[in-house]
Amino acid sequence: MLVAERHEKIVRLVNDRGSIRVSELSDICQVTEETIRRDLDRLEEAGRLLRSHGGAVSITDHQPEIPYIEREITQMEEKKRIARKAVSYIEPNDRIILDASTTAWYMASIIPDIPLTVLTNSIKVAMELSSKEKVEVISTGGKLAPRSLSFLGPSAERSLDQYHVDKVFLSCKGIHLERGISESNEMQALVKKKMIGISDKVYLLADTSKFGVQAFTYFAELRQIDEIITDNEIDPLSLRQLEEKAVSVIVAP
Repeated sequence: MLVAERHEKIVRLVNDRGSIRVSELSDICQVTEETIRRDLDRLEEAGRLLRSHGGAVSITDHQPEIPYIEREITQMEEKKRIARKAVSYIEPNDRIILDASTTAWYMASIIPDIPLTVLTNSIKVAMELSSKEKVEVISTGGKLAPRSLSFLGPSAERSLDQYHVDKVFLSCKGIHLERGISESNEMQALVKKKMIGISDKVYLLADTSKFGVQAFTYFAELRQIDEIITDNEIDPLSLRQLEEKAVSVIVAP
């Protein structure tokens, strides 16, 4: 099979399935996994697919993130209330993660200048904390996603493997009682899954528009979340259903 033919076959398989792993492509195309990885790199550069951890995802299925400037003004007051409540759970000398959500950015803007170590994949969060002398900021690095101003991809995930933190504060696109916590695209989901894995305590920051939503890519079960911090618009039925599943919900005043 010629290289061009293999590339067309890979793109067709990815689009048909939505996503596929390197090992599967290696078996189907009868070439090494290293060859497939090089193929995927070239196809991503050509805009034909998106690389993911261990494989590739289809651009046709990929749900683009809302640009940061739009997310800043969506549910803004609710997010600020959630951020204020979340900051109250931070203690001096904590080691924490803040993700690339706008709520985490609001948190960064009001975190007091106390001894803290903050690990983040967000340019906005890192910049916001840069003026606070007692706060040590560590960036994951990785591939820059312009819409979210965040670092993603295998490099960001490998960077997170080096650390262990006390608390992670992260957001999501959807909270579903049966299908768990989800994000708009796989690359964001994989980074957030890794963040949860290296944290002792997980705080999910979610305004009430996120409840009942199943976004594109699942990344955590409800049982993996220690506290959901939401706004006071949450309806009693959602609150009761979460409590029945032993999920702790904190309502920001």
